[in-house]
Amino acid sequence: MMNAVLDVLTWACLLGGAIFLLIGAIGVLRFPDFYTRLHAVSVCDTMGAGLVLVGLMLQGGLSLVTVKLLLIFYFMLFTGPTAVHALAEAAMEGKLQADVDDRES
Repeated sequence: MMNAVLDVLTWACLLGGAIFLLIGAIGVLRFPDFYTRLHAVSVCDTMGAGLVLVGLMLQGGLSLVTVKLLLIFYFMLFTGPTAVHALAEAAMEGKLQADVDDRES
């Protein structure tokens, strides 16, 4: 019984992470300019990869694998938003304009 609950939670986390990553990928294709695309990717990438890692940690149990996945999660949690912020700052410093046109959606 407990294994079935663990499997359901694992699959929920993995599917939720995959959905967030898919939404981020669609945002990169659909949003009109650099800054909105960057925002879509940063938010969805952190949440999606985090959920995938949590799902893998649930399957790993209490082991060295889980500790390694936890370290990857913390590294990703701190470096992902920092890298996106640095990229946005570099784009603003380089005077990259947000090319939003007046299209009717």
